[in-house]
Parts: sequence; C-alpha cells; structure tokens
Amino acid sequence: MLSRRRALFGCAALLAATAIRATPALAQTQSIVVASTTSTHDSGLFSHLLPLFTKRTGITVTVLAQGTGEALDTARRGEADVVFTHSKFSELRFVTEGFGVKRLPVMYNDFVLLGPKRDPAGVKGKDDVAAAMRTIMERRAPFVSRGDRSATHMTELMFWNRDVGVDIEREHGDWYKSAGLGMEATLEAAAEANGYVLCDRASWLAFKKRGELDILLEGDRRLFNQYAVVLVNPERHPQVKKELGQSFIDWLRSEEGQKAIADFKIEGEPLFYPNAADPNA
Repeated sequence: MLSRRRALFGCAALLAATAIRATPALAQTQSIVVASTTSTHDSGLFSHLLPLFTKRTGITVTVLAQGTGEALDTARRGEADVVFTHSKFSELRFVTEGFGVKRLPVMYNDFVLLGPKRDPAGVKGKDDVAAAMRTIMERRAPFVSRGDRSATHMTELMFWNRDVGVDIEREHGDWYKSAGLGMEATLEAAAEANGYVLCDRASWLAFKKRGELDILLEGDRRLFNQYAVVLVNPERHPQVKKELGQSFIDWLRSEEGQKAIADFKIEGEPLFYPNAADPNA
C-alpha cells in the first residue's frame, strides 16, 4: 500500500511539474506582435485599446512603433503578426507581393500643415496644401521633414513631387531640413526652428511641447489619412499566429472595437474616426 501511495504521489508531482512548465508556453501562444505606425502608439490610442482587447480575448499585444515603411519591412521579415499602418499604396503592394493576406480599413483622420503662429510665409487660411508648400519654398521659410520613409514623409514627398512639381530631396536649399526622426521628435525640431511641418492630426493633438506651432492649413481633401490593418501571410511566414492576429483585426473592425476608437479623445476632441464599414475606405 505504501509503495502504491508513493507511486501515485510521484505521478502527481510529475504532472504538476509538467503543468508548471507548460503554463509559460501556453501563455506565450496567447500573444501577438503588431508593427504599427508611430501615430497610433504616440497618440495613446493603443494604451486605450489594448487593455479592452486583452480583457475581451485574453490575447496580449506587443506593439512595434515604427514609421509605416519600417513597419511593413518588419512584417516582410516575419517579425510581426499584424501591420497597422496608413499608406494605402504601400499596404496594397505589401499584399500584392504576397506578404499580407488582405488590407482592411479601420479608421481615418487627416494631416495638417503646422507652422509658426506669426506665419512668415503667409500661408494661413489657404485651402490648397500644394500652393501653401510652394509659397513656403519660394520664401525659403524653414520646413522640417520627417525624412524617415514613414507614411507622413511619403505623403509630404507626394505633395512636393506631384503637386508642387519639384524633386525636393534633390533640389531643396538650406531652408529644408530632413530630421530622419519619428513624428514627436520632428515636431520638437520644427518647434525649435519655428518651421513648417506636415503632421497627422492625432500626433499633433497628443503633442505637448507646442511652442509657437499652430495649425495653419487643414481641410484640403488631399490631407485625408486612412488607416488599415493587414494580417501577415502565414504561407510566407509559418510562425505567424494567424488565428490570434485575425482575432485582433476582427475586434478592431467590430462594433465594440469601432466604438472604442471613437471614444478615444484628447480634451474632448476625437483623434481617429472609425470607418471599417465604409466600402470606399
């Protein structure tokens, strides 16, 4: 009888040890990595959304806050399960190349042109972003670019190249500064230089060190800024957590997730507007 009890105790101890060893591994499978643009992170949106998502699903999320170009490159290497960015052309190319499953819209806001309140280039009140940027160039007023291949940077370059008609990276003067930094650091550089800068509205509303900066131009339809999510293709990278990543995407686009996005505000002002149901997004 004693030997039987010892055997049963030994089996129970072995099972307990196995359970203890298995628990971290099980917990690890309930987590995903999201490579996302800096604006969703720096604005505080993820701090608002992720606890709600984790409470609902039990899935934890690690965010890699990067410029859109870098975030998509991270996903191309299989180092993320989901990308959450704001560059439609780059996202569609990512999917077409086989790195992503499907691009799905989530929310939008807009870009704004910021500058010193005294507005040395005289662009305040204009409704044409290209005309305003052309004026800044002609008057050689300081302009600070992110210069980091982010979606904001690529949008700025599109305005210069397509709408103003100048290859700004090759033909600029010393009035044009390329920061090579994230949005918050670029805003700090622009505030310090009393310069103009293109910024997404969420980052601007979350920015505390405003100095003499203010919104000088907004409302041009070309400043529309759509955000979307893409599941990294598990056929390209088998380690991608397909089901967990899709759960995150589905929640963001669900009624609950869309309401959570709409509820996120700074001083009563929304930073993002949900539009997952918009077929044109």
